[in-house]
Amino acid sequence: MTFTKPSTVGAVDQVADEQPRDRWKRPLIYVPGKPKLVPYTRCTTFIDVIEDKSALTKWGKRMVLVGAAKAPQVVREAVGLDHTDPAGKKALDAKAETLVNVAGANDKREKGTHLHGLSEYVDRGEPLPECSPQDRADMAAYMMATLDLEVVHAERLVVVDEMEVAGTPDRVSYYDGPGPGLMYPDMGYPDHIKGNLITDLKTGSVEYGALKMAMQLAMYSRGVFYDWRTQERTPLPDVNQEWGLIVHLAAGTGVATVYWIDLTAGWKGVQVAKIVRELRKNKKVMFPFGPDVKL
Repeated sequence: MTFTKPSTVGAVDQVADEQPRDRWKRPLIYVPGKPKLVPYTRCTTFIDVIEDKSALTKWGKRMVLVGAAKAPQVVREAVGLDHTDPAGKKALDAKAETLVNVAGANDKREKGTHLHGLSEYVDRGEPLPECSPQDRADMAAYMMATLDLEVVHAERLVVVDEMEVAGTPDRVSYYDGPGPGLMYPDMGYPDHIKGNLITDLKTGSVEYGALKMAMQLAMYSRGVFYDWRTQERTPLPDVNQEWGLIVHLAAGTGVATVYWIDLTAGWKGVQVAKIVRELRKNKKVMFPFGPDVKL
């Protein structure tokens, strides 16, 4: 089966991600006047500082236990490792990650990466590669949900120099049609929107984390394209900085839903994240008490 969106055939950028990165996987970016490439914070890392991670932490602990039950030999290998020693910490971290993988905690992430790749075939109007019937059902749902969107750019690195942040929006899409105001007439939202929109595909749950998604897209909308090969920056097309789109393709369900997302609220969140990150850099906030104590 071929999934074709005639208005977007050939519109998807095909740029291999060989972007230079440091050991923490941060993109290394050329900044005029700087003698060396500068590590930029990944967008998802930058906005992560205001997220409530309590539920995620509990989930991680459960996954370690599930993995331990499935792979008791890994637990036995951890006996005797010193959690206070740097080498012991590193070894324990690796074993904990092994248990999380055994528990299947990363399966959804890998599935999401797979579906992102297939979605590019859809947007280019190309036949899908060999894949499962469920994958084809998911891609059919994606195609139907995005028929009104014309892909202008896909998977291009964006930098926001004022924040020293870099990230890759899934798509910049052109849209001309009804806005969120038709669904929510009392909110003061626009009834019609025409222009380019930052568009992101999500394959996991979107029940939580809407603000984080709004922050991510708001950040992208304020950036410029960066080509690591030429080290050149080029402007984004005139993108809407008030509204973006989330395409939620619930992996394995054959159901896709498009959501408007408020980038004005997202940009406010970005400003809060910036303040939090600056505060965390200040280590000199506690001092010994008494004049006789040597610092």
